[in-house]
Amino acid sequence: MMKLVGAVLLVIGMIGLVVFGIQAFNDSESFSVLGAEVAVSKANWTPVIVSALVLLVGFVLTVSRKKA
Repeated sequence: MMKLVGAVLLVIGMIGLVVFGIQAFNDSESFSVLGAEVAVSKANWTPVIVSALVLLVGFVLTVSRKKA
């Protein structure tokens, strides 16, 4: 049962990481200063971090063995 919950969390975490990661990268602006390209991020990184944590918990639950 825990492996099923872990697998579901793993999939949700992966989807969230991809979706929110793409949004975060698209919310950055770049400009040129003295010939160098500078990127400034206005993104909210909280959903990316939460998705990564959900992915990690799902991975741990999936690979953990039940100790008898």
